Amino acid sequence: MRKRIIPCLDTKEGRVVKGVNFVALRDAGDPVEFAIKYEEQGADELVLLDISATTEGRATRLETVRRVAAAIRIPLAVGGGIANREQAQLVLDAGASKVGVNTAAVRRPELLRELARAFGRPRVVAAIDAIERPGQPGKWNVCVAGGLEVIDIDLIDWARQVESLGAGEILLTSVSRDGAVRGYDIAQLRAVVDAVDIPVIASGGAGTLEDFYAALVDGGADAALAASVFHFGTYTVAQVKEYLAERGVDVAV
Repeated sequence: MRKRIIPCLDTKEGRVVKGVNFVALRDAGDPVEFAIKYEEQGADELVLLDISATTEGRATRLETVRRVAAAIRIPLAVGGGIANREQAQLVLDAGASKVGVNTAAVRRPELLRELARAFGRPRVVAAIDAIERPGQPGKWNVCVAGGLEVIDIDLIDWARQVESLGAGEILLTSVSRDGAVRGYDIAQLRAVVDAVDIPVIASGGAGTLEDFYAALVDGGADAALAASVFHFGTYTVAQVKEYLAERGVDVAV
């Protein structure tokens, strides 16, 4: 399969924000402006995450979804605060191509099966945040509530379970690498890729062009997601794709 490059728009109160390790958020700009720019640069898809929805106990801000979806033609995956089929339906009706669920699925795994039956497996993304267990290299636990709460669930076991329940792909974020621009957690990524047969999107840590290559080739990811390096002008999507193509990675340029 052709590899995808996916910018991520983390939003709070309708604005794009970015932090490090899920905290210390700073304003980055308007989501519609970013979405249009990234489509023009050649992004294959966009991910829009309402990162404070779960912790604030509310649903995704649909107005933000509508504004972004109306401005672009590429696929848009939306997550944050989606806790049931009805909320997922509203997000899809607002223009999303896919819905992503994390905390709600960990709390009630059957949600993934319900969404897959209602909307089809390709429209269901299992977002998984994970962090390495202290003193246990190569072992990771799942995190929920925007990476703030560590759950006693093994990452690999959970990845296999979400696949069996009907998730069409996994968005895997390394909590310790998020926003740190020091490279994706390749060991974590490879472990999940080897454990499942559905596509895996690498997230958390892109800082250099080599990091994207490592995620897609060494880590085996089907797509690489990034935010900081795109939002703050380190690279354009086109520059990432040109680099990857020059190194023999199959990307749309």
